[in-house]
Amino acid sequence: MIRENSQERIHMPSPTAWPFVLAFGVTLLSAGLVTSASVSILGAVFIISGAVGWFRELFPQEATESVRPEEAQIRIATNRPEVARLSAAPAITRVAVPIEIYPAVAGIKGGIAGGVAMAVIASTYGLLKTGSIWYPINLLAAAIYMQSLKFGSASLSAFHLDSLLVATVIHLITSLLVGLLYGAMLPMIPRRPILLGGLIAPVLWSGLLYTFLGLVNPLLNERIDWTWFVISQVGFGVVAGIIVARQTRVRTTQHLPFAARAGIEASGLKERSSREDGA
Repeated sequence: MIRENSQERIHMPSPTAWPFVLAFGVTLLSAGLVTSASVSILGAVFIISGAVGWFRELFPQEATESVRPEEAQIRIATNRPEVARLSAAPAITRVAVPIEIYPAVAGIKGGIAGGVAMAVIASTYGLLKTGSIWYPINLLAAAIYMQSLKFGSASLSAFHLDSLLVATVIHLITSLLVGLLYGAMLPMIPRRPILLGGLIAPVLWSGLLYTFLGLVNPLLNERIDWTWFVISQVGFGVVAGIIVARQTRVRTTQHLPFAARAGIEASGLKERSSREDGA
């Protein structure tokens, strides 16, 4: 931006419509992929025209225009004699983001331990119901692998390698994901985290599964013993919660200055952060 002292005018880039022509050409080119080739060809013409016209206004010298600046008098006034404060502000507590959280490895450990506990409970149910530990395994695989149900109850009590592999993958992935969820959730529950995360939460999501599983997979819904299902979920929640709660927490970065959290290197930030950590 160049100021002319004699005439008190400013050189500004001149307005141009070529960027809109270029954007319209890109739109037509994309629309032609699902309509017809003629639309894409027209879009390509607009793209070339817009690019050439835009470049000619910038090179070899940028097109500018001279304008006279107008100074506006800005006056800030208020009718309020003092700062208005919300009456509910003193009651607001800082609970949304905890100062200390569990690392991701804590959730992984909790998920694996909870998955083992759930597998033990499910195997016990299989032994008591059918005399075979393969019944709950085949039933879990049937959630996405319907071949596990096509031969009836006798087949569910037998060993099937494909069902075992499918059930292992489902159980492992689900346990790790829920374990990571526990690691993120428990620091936000300051009072009795094991009660809420280990008992109440499994009962709630078991009820949620009960409501829509009959619509998604009615055949599987008929064969699930929901009492044992809830027991296995509670077992997972309690064990995973205990394992996660025993891990060492790490501090979040929110206690650091904004510049440090933004990755800005400046003198004094490191020393200030060290003093705050020591305090």
